[in-house]
Amino acid sequence: MNSEELIFVTGATGFLGTQLVRELLDRQPHARLALLIRDSPGKSGQQRADLIVPPSEQSRVQVYSGDVGHPNCGLDIATYQRLSAETTRVIHSAAAVRFDHSLNEARSINVEGTRRVLDFAAGAPRLRSLAYVGTAYVAGERTDLVREDELAVGQSYRNTYEQTKAEAEALVRSRLTSLPGVILRPSIIVGDSRTGATSSFKMLYWPLKIYARRLWRTVPGYPDAVLDIVPVDFVATSVARIVFDEAALGSTVHLCAGPRGSATIQQIAQRAAEYFQVREPRYVDPKFFFAMVRPLLSLSLWGRKRRVFRDGGVYRDYFTMRMQFDTTNAERLLEPAGVSPPPVLGYLDQLFQYCVASDWGRKPIPVQ
Repeated sequence: MNSEELIFVTGATGFLGTQLVRELLDRQPHARLALLIRDSPGKSGQQRADLIVPPSEQSRVQVYSGDVGHPNCGLDIATYQRLSAETTRVIHSAAAVRFDHSLNEARSINVEGTRRVLDFAAGAPRLRSLAYVGTAYVAGERTDLVREDELAVGQSYRNTYEQTKAEAEALVRSRLTSLPGVILRPSIIVGDSRTGATSSFKMLYWPLKIYARRLWRTVPGYPDAVLDIVPVDFVATSVARIVFDEAALGSTVHLCAGPRGSATIQQIAQRAAEYFQVREPRYVDPKFFFAMVRPLLSLSLWGRKRRVFRDGGVYRDYFTMRMQFDTTNAERLLEPAGVSPPPVLGYLDQLFQYCVASDWGRKPIPVQ
């Protein structure tokens, strides 16, 4: 691609977004990037960008202080119109990812923010493609094989994150008749498969940490529950490729380990038990645990274990999942280029090593 390419990216300072920016700069050496970044307390959008963009590449990166949660993405009219006129690709990965947001809070970013980015893309006369980064967990509480072309099949949702991401995806789908776009659905994103590096110690990492530190061993879930995780390097590479692939337009793509590469809770726990030299977890039927055991524990636990018990509630549903994600479209689009998700069990040790080396995110590790 040539210097006429201007790729507009939201969510650039997030865990995936940071890696995606670097991937785009490396893969598209003549393209320019326009990053929409919120100002934060004490740091402007430009200052936040300086932390993720290599100095040698900063001449190719334009930074716009803005927010998808505001009208016109927080940009003044002249800037908005000029940027829209120049943009050729849009990658929308900004999202509110907390599970405990109220429905209105989550909708304001995940649905209305997506609507604003779609409006921006619709007004871009040179637009060649739009990639919307959603989540595989729009499947909610399904327990079967989730196909890439399916969205609303009557499922319920575990939290406002899943619900509003499903609402946002429905909005994107309604616009794909007039916009050249693709919907990308990663599952749970973890650290780099080669180095284990991560800047986000949530999801898998939180229960793993309290287990490795012998703070909690009882799992209110099923040993055969499926945990579909994918490394950030695979997801970033996939997004950077697919946004330039005309064959992807109009489709939905699961960026997931899928039936071939995912693992069960028990398989992951066994590997963790060996690595951290702890006893394997005890599995308790979740219905019994939350109906009978949890009320008693909430009265009897104090101090650190009480905090662990309270904070762990947000993750409980992810120990009971039995759904799998079909990856037919992902294989069709990515495997010819030699891109595929590594099997989960093949890189767990790298993740564990980074957790220990960084003291679970407390100690900075130099970037290699």
